[in-house]
Amino acid sequence: MRNLHAVLVAVTLAAGSLVGVSLTAQAPAGWKVPRTPDGRPDLQGVWGNNSVTPMARPTQWKDKAALTDAELDDLKKMATQFVDQGGDAIFGNFVQLMLNAKDKGAFAQVSYDPTTGNYNQFWMADREWDNRTSLITDPPDGQLPALTAEAQARRAEAARARAARGRGPSDGPEDRPLSERCISYGAPRTGANYNSYIQIIQSPATTVLLQEMIHDARVVPMTPGSHLPARIRQLHGDPRGRWEGDSLVVESTNFINGFQGSTPDVKLTERYTRVSPDYVNWEITVEDPKTWTKPYTFMIRLKKATGLIYEYACHEGNYAMEGILAGARAEEAKAGGAKKPGSR
Repeated sequence: MRNLHAVLVAVTLAAGSLVGVSLTAQAPAGWKVPRTPDGRPDLQGVWGNNSVTPMARPTQWKDKAALTDAELDDLKKMATQFVDQGGDAIFGNFVQLMLNAKDKGAFAQVSYDPTTGNYNQFWMADREWDNRTSLITDPPDGQLPALTAEAQARRAEAARARAARGRGPSDGPEDRPLSERCISYGAPRTGANYNSYIQIIQSPATTVLLQEMIHDARVVPMTPGSHLPARIRQLHGDPRGRWEGDSLVVESTNFINGFQGSTPDVKLTERYTRVSPDYVNWEITVEDPKTWTKPYTFMIRLKKATGLIYEYACHEGNYAMEGILAGARAEEAKAGGAKKPGSR
């Protein structure tokens, strides 16, 4: 696997041979969308989500919807200077980190968990660069809509609970996050750069969206029908599919946990549109009046991959659970609040 640092060095030494990709991938002259036997656009295959573009527009680019090629090249050179493949893996907003480093004159490539460290950057996938300054396309300013008063209160209460406890809840394994327990990272998973591939499988009656991370497969009915009753909730929601022209539309409701900080009553509308041999535009609209004052939409460019998705053998949380819970009990004992035998 090539690493980000090596790729960026090669890009820089190529004397500008790679410039920013336009906002939408350009199809070759005469190219037509391939079709399945039933005449629908063929989206099948493995597609990578490795875009460097941040979800929200960085503060330094407040009034920029797109970068010039020269500005993009400057950002790549900054990454060449600051990013070390042996340093901690960069899971956060890579572009914002680079811009902050430019303002401060230094970049600390330190894990979000400085106590124990993390994977190093070598294990992260190569990044895809384009001229966009945010994945968010609506609102036009590239920012998330304002939170409702209800959502602000909900998040403030959650923050107070975390501060009071000093750590996440650890009375039992059920308290730990689903991802830590190797159950799910949620769906649709939109995080880039790390196990961020999607395989699409189509039939006239069903579409399957297989996520690499914890091999979650969403089975989407393509036949007419209504969503489940509101009282029935599912971990990945209740997806229903349809075609609008050449776009596959997947509408999901009935979540258990929600999406990106929403309530479980969120509605997601995904649109998959093949725009060239190598790219599918993946557009997601998020609607939750209990969390945001208005809907928002973002678009991820999925790039065709030549490899296959293999099993994601998640095991870290299973091995670590004993230590996590034992550590919590040790903290409680040290604070004089040890739990009685058999209590949770």
